[in-house]
Amino acid sequence: MPGHGHSHGEGGCEHDHDHTPESDLASSYSLYLKIDTEKVTCLNEATEESGKHVFKPWDKRMDKEKFVESDADEELLFNIPFTGNVKLKGIILIGGEDDTHPNKMRLFKNRANMTFDDISADADQEFEIHPDTQGVVEYNPKVVRFSSVHHLTIHFPSNFGADNTKVYYIGLKGDFTEAHRHEVTICTYEARAMPQDHKANAFDGVNHQIS
Repeated sequence: MPGHGHSHGEGGCEHDHDHTPESDLASSYSLYLKIDTEKVTCLNEATEESGKHVFKPWDKRMDKEKFVESDADEELLFNIPFTGNVKLKGIILIGGEDDTHPNKMRLFKNRANMTFDDISADADQEFEIHPDTQGVVEYNPKVVRFSSVHHLTIHFPSNFGADNTKVYYIGLKGDFTEAHRHEVTICTYEARAMPQDHKANAFDGVNHQIS
């Protein structure tokens, strides 16, 4: 059965309740493999390095052992570098129970290493988030705007009323293109001895005293 979707106003809150077969979803939501995981950062995470663990295989999305929870307040900010260029087509979010689930999501394209000082800038797209503990709601970025993404920043500014925000899973769907690498050509030149280079040494030999 195909998914059905609906959108809400200018805020760009477009999402589908997806009924795609599990095998197809597992294949589609495999962009986590193209994330430079070691360089992922999550600001305001209560446990260091925990933000990296929410990018995982589709069949592990319900794993509640690994999650990220905000620390000082309800905000979370993810900086997500890819190993190439991505055409981003879908995002699925599994948030925490009760009021710890994010209620808004802001996306920034190709702005590496953003901090909370930078998020006052206009986002490239914003979504109103609906509570989803099963991974059934898909949010669809504007493909034209997110057609060449090498770095994605996701900002969750608030939740449904809790002091802290919790996220179990962030799934990313899209097309991936390898980055073009500019190879550096190293030229080795054969060194040929020039007679004038040895004149000084020759004179040195004459003047050298043997004791």
